Amino acid sequence: MTDRPIVVAGAGAIGCFVGGQLATADRRVALLVRPRVKTEIERFGLRLTDFDGSEKKLEAGRLALSEDPAIFHSAGIVLVTVKSADTADIADRIARHAPQDAVIVSLQNGVGNVAVLNERLGGRRVLAGMVPFNVVAMGEGRFHRSSSGDIHIGEDANNTAAALSVPGLTMRASRDITGVQWGKLIINLNNALSALSDMPLAAQLADRDWRRLFADQMAEGLAALKAAGITPVSAMPIPMSWTPALLRLPDVIFNAILGRTMKIDPEARSSMWQDLKQGRTTEIDYLQGAVIALAEQNHVGVPLMRRIVALVKEAETSGKGPPGLSPQQIRGGT
Repeated sequence: MTDRPIVVAGAGAIGCFVGGQLATADRRVALLVRPRVKTEIERFGLRLTDFDGSEKKLEAGRLALSEDPAIFHSAGIVLVTVKSADTADIADRIARHAPQDAVIVSLQNGVGNVAVLNERLGGRRVLAGMVPFNVVAMGEGRFHRSSSGDIHIGEDANNTAAALSVPGLTMRASRDITGVQWGKLIINLNNALSALSDMPLAAQLADRDWRRLFADQMAEGLAALKAAGITPVSAMPIPMSWTPALLRLPDVIFNAILGRTMKIDPEARSSMWQDLKQGRTTEIDYLQGAVIALAEQNHVGVPLMRRIVALVKEAETSGKGPPGLSPQQIRGGT
C-alpha cells in the first residue's frame, strides 16, 4: 500500500501538516485541496513549523495538488481530514474514485465519522484515528503544530499505523481506538471554551477559574459516558477520572503535577476558535453534541454543556468572531 500514493482527503491545517510530514520522509503524497490552499502552496511551497522550534520546507513540486477527487484513483491509503459535517460528501467522492483495496483512515475530531465512512464506502477497510495536537494555518504556506502528542490509529493486521509513522510524525496502533477517541473528545470539550474566551490555550490553562470551568464541563461529560458504559482512554499518564479534580487545584500544585506533561505553544488556539475567527460553522454538534446525545439517552443532566453549545451557536450566528467571554459569563453570571 505504501508504494502507492497516500492521498489526504480535504487538506486543511491538519491535512497539510500530516501530508507535509509524510512527504518530507519521501512518501508519495497527494493533497485534495480547496483552490485557495492549492494556490497558496503553489506560490509559497509548504512550510511546517513546530512548537519545539523545528522547521521543514517543501517545494510545491514535492506534492501532487488537486481540487479534483480523481486524484484518489491510485491511492493506497486515504487520510480523511475534513470537518465532521463534510464526512458523507467526501466518502461519496472516495467511493467513486478510490481503488476498492485502498485503506481509509479517519483523522477527524468526534466519534461518529467512521460509521459514516463505513456506511458509504461499500466494504472498504476503514480505520479510526485520533490526532492529539493542534495545527494552525499561519498563511503563505506555513502550518504550525502548536501542541504535542502522537497520532493513534486503530490496530489492524497490516499495521497501518507503523507503515505511516515517519520521523516527526509518530503514529501508534491502538487496540481500543474507540476509548481513545472518546478520551480525545472529552479533552476537546475545551475547544469551545477557547473559542468563547478568545484566549490562547496555555493562558487559559494557567488560570484556575478557566480550569474550574473546564473541569465542571468535563465532569458532566464523564458522567454521561459512565452512564452509557463507555470508558474513555486518557492521552496522559493520569486516569481521566482524576483530571477534573486536578484541573481544580491551585496554580502552583497544578503546574507541578501537569505542567511538565503538557507541551503547548504559548499562542496555540483551538480549531473552534479558528472557525469562529473565519466565520465558519464549528464542530460543536460533533463534540458537545455527541455527549449531550448520550446524556439524553441515559437521563444525565448536562446544563453547563448545553449553555456552552448555545453560546457557540450564538457566536456562529453573529459572525463577529470569538466573543471574548469570561468564565462567569459562560456560567450565566455577570
